[in-house]
Amino acid sequence: MTLERVLTLRELNRTSLDRQVLIKRQKISVIEAINQLVAMQSQIPNPPYIGLWSRVVDFHKDDLTQLIENRAVVRAPLMRSTLHLVTAEAHQAIQKTIQSALEKGYRSFFGKYRDAFDHDLILTAIKPFLEEAPRSTGEMREFLLAIQPEADEAAMSYAVRTYLPLIQVFPSGTWGVGTRASYVPAEMYLGEAQEADVIGLFKRYLRGYGPASIMDFQAFTGMTNLKKRIESRKDEFVIYLDEAGAELYDLPELEIIPDSQVVPITFLPEYDNALISYKDRNRILPDMHRKKVFLSAGRVAGTVLIDGFVGATWKPDYKKGDVLLHISLFNEVSDDIKDTVLAEGESLLRFIYEDAESYEVMIV
Repeated sequence: MTLERVLTLRELNRTSLDRQVLIKRQKISVIEAINQLVAMQSQIPNPPYIGLWSRVVDFHKDDLTQLIENRAVVRAPLMRSTLHLVTAEAHQAIQKTIQSALEKGYRSFFGKYRDAFDHDLILTAIKPFLEEAPRSTGEMREFLLAIQPEADEAAMSYAVRTYLPLIQVFPSGTWGVGTRASYVPAEMYLGEAQEADVIGLFKRYLRGYGPASIMDFQAFTGMTNLKKRIESRKDEFVIYLDEAGAELYDLPELEIIPDSQVVPITFLPEYDNALISYKDRNRILPDMHRKKVFLSAGRVAGTVLIDGFVGATWKPDYKKGDVLLHISLFNEVSDDIKDTVLAEGESLLRFIYEDAESYEVMIV
């Protein structure tokens, strides 16, 4: 272990943006971009497409859709039991590592139902049913109720999703399909998952989000009680301190970006990893603006990075071929910045609504 130095907030900001492919768009493949982010949160299908548009030079929707159709990228419940888009290779590397956290989440949500039905019975019964053909959540629930009619159908369905790794099949997870989804066992398409490797996953995380604390990593994965396990391997890392004195782990070969680095105006989609992948989000989202971004019912607004920090939210309004983008600035900015926000906002609208008749961007 090497204790390096204190990182300023702007150094931490610039370094995080660089790791997340947000200093500027990169000429990299979609597979490389998704792997760099470990996995992209995907409660709804469209935001990851926008997240890739913000990161990859000349990105088109079909670039991702074809990868999902070919199973090179899959949509599956992963970190924090939330749907993510992830490469097939990364899914197999991650799944067993976070399994204990998935089980803990299941017990937290459905603990009172845990002894009300036979877990082994329903898992043994439903696996060949899922292997026979992709099944929707509704079909799975009907099947489970036929086996255990007195049990809670939501609890049984969640148990299957927890203890039997599943992935969604095409077209689930693709642009514009909504939340309809059908599932198959992951091993049918991807083979056996790799063995659990907490340190390996921590290093993946640092490549995409570091320098970061153990608490940041736990917030990203949903795992807990990792302090002793990671500290036992502390000699494999360099340690920085943030301005509040918290320890931040990093990999020795990765660079720190200077605070003088210029960063562009960048639009991020709802639920973007840049905002939800840390316990302490101040490196990108100042606490004073948190409630403007993290909304009710678990929603996370689309945001605009201004000088590297969240400085606005955005929301489109589409009516009969005309689309208007509302941008809500948090603070007054220069006319030059406003002009750049307007231009980038229109580019975003043209990406989202390719067939619209008119485009307008309004700054509030």
